[in-house]
Parts: sequence; C-alpha cells; structure tokens
Amino acid sequence: MIQIRKAEERGFADHGWLKARHTFSFAGYRDPTHMGFRSLRVMNEDHIEPGQGFGTHPHHDMEIVTYVLEGALEHRDSMGNGEVLRPGEFQRMSAGTGITHSEFNPSSTEPTHLYQIWLLPDRKSIEPSYEQKRFDDGDMTNQLRLVASPTAEQGSLAIHQDARIYLAKIDAGKQISYDLPAGRNAWLQILRGSVAINDIALGTSDGAAIRDEALLTIRATGHAEIMLFDLA
Repeated sequence: MIQIRKAEERGFADHGWLKARHTFSFAGYRDPTHMGFRSLRVMNEDHIEPGQGFGTHPHHDMEIVTYVLEGALEHRDSMGNGEVLRPGEFQRMSAGTGITHSEFNPSSTEPTHLYQIWLLPDRKSIEPSYEQKRFDDGDMTNQLRLVASPTAEQGSLAIHQDARIYLAKIDAGKQISYDLPAGRNAWLQILRGSVAINDIALGTSDGAAIRDEALLTIRATGHAEIMLFDLA
C-alpha cells in the first residue's frame, strides 16, 4: 500500500524570516492523522531568509538529520561544535540526554533551503553526539546511496534507530529499484523533480508512506533527487 502525502496538503508556517512546510504535526501545526510514520516523527522543509535563523534552543531524546539543498546553515551547539552545512552535506545530531544549539543562515544575500528530519531514538538518555558528512555524487547517481544507518555501515552517519536513510539523484527516464524486506516499511520524500513509484506519480516535495510492498520501483519522469527511509 502506498499512501501519498501531497506537498500542498502539508502544514504551513510563515514567520517572515522562515517559511516552513510540515509533513507531520509540528509546533503550531496539529493534525491527529499526521503525527509521524513509524519512527519518523518530523519531516520539515524550511526556507530561511538571509541573515536569519533559529536562536539557541534545547532538544533531548531525538535523532535529528539535516540536509541542505541550497544556501548554507551555520550550526553551533553546547557540545562545542561550530560548523557550516552546505548544499549536499548531511548533519546528524543525537540529542540524547540534552543539548542546546542554534542554526542560522550565514549569508547576507542568499536564502537557505533545507530539510530537517527527526527520528525517535531506539532508547532514551544516550550521550549526545554530532556528525557532518558529504557523500560523493557519483555514489548516488542513478542509485541509492546509504547515508544513515544504525551501524554506520558503508561510511554512513550513525543513527540510534532501526532505520536506514538513502539518497539518490536520478536522471530523467532512469529507474532504480529497492527490495523492501518483509515486515519493513518505507517513506519516500521527493526533494526535487518528479518520479513514479510503482507507477504512482509524485512531484517535488511530495511524500509517500509505504507498507506491504515487496519491491519499490522508482522511475524519474524528470531529473529527480529523492530520499528513501527503510523503517522498522
């Protein structure tokens, strides 16, 4: 079964400096029918104006994955990390027992476009930690590249949850496949472009919750960038 979450149906918040789309209930957006999917709790698509951002704020017991599509994001946290995340880079922060951090667009002229994803951890009160990594484009061109996993296999980011995150950039007309093991679930998020998954059309910023499908066939109908989550 494939259940579509259309881009325009998501929650929306316009704070002037921040325009955010919420796939699942978040902050002031509440929808009891969209509270998350399996361990996937937050799927936010954010556009941040130049020189603006989120001031210092706390998190705990959450796995937070950030991916920048355009612009840059400056990160500072209570663990002593101070990094700038640029297009194509991933950041993983395990909040665990508690951290504080801030996130800002360091540019005075260019907006920032990013996805921030939260997953529930497999256990509470772990030691907070941080990673940032760029993956080679060649490893994700017309194929799925593992970017996060519980075992950090294939050089992926380490997340504390039985989940695997893949990224792919698919040329128009090309097709990739994924065997979904029995009992597993998947979420597909279209970051850019358009695809057909098992012949169901999806466009930019659409998502899909997937259950009881043994084989996923993803064909790009226009040049596309996708993120696929394999979830317990």
